[in-house]
Amino acid sequence: MPAVALCLLALTPKAWSHAVVTESSLTSHPVKANHPTKVVLFFNSGVELALSRVFLVSKGDVFHPVNIANGKKAGEMLVDIPPLEPGDYALKYKVFAADGHFTENVIRFRVDNP
Repeated sequence: MPAVALCLLALTPKAWSHAVVTESSLTSHPVKANHPTKVVLFFNSGVELALSRVFLVSKGDVFHPVNIANGKKAGEMLVDIPPLEPGDYALKYKVFAADGHFTENVIRFRVDNP
C-alpha cells in the first residue's frame, strides 16, 4: 500500500509549479501619497503577461486595471500605480505562469500621509 501512496504523490501537481510572488518592492519602497509609482513584483517563475491581469483595489472593493510590463529578469513584473491618496489598498493579480498554471492572490499595502 505505501508504494501506491508514493505513486499518487508523485503524480499530483507540485505546489511550486505556480507563479508565486517571492518579493515585492512595496516592502523596501512604500508607495508615496500623490505620486505615481512603479511597483516590482518578483515571481518564482516566468509569467506570460498577455494572459495575466493586475488590479488596484481601493476602498469599497473598487477594482482599477493597471498597466503591467516585463522587468529585466524572468519572473519580474512591473506594475504602474497611479497617484494615490493616503489609505489602504491592494494589488489583486491573476497571472499565467510559463509552466501553464494560473495563480491568483492579493497583496495589501498602505499609503501614508507624507
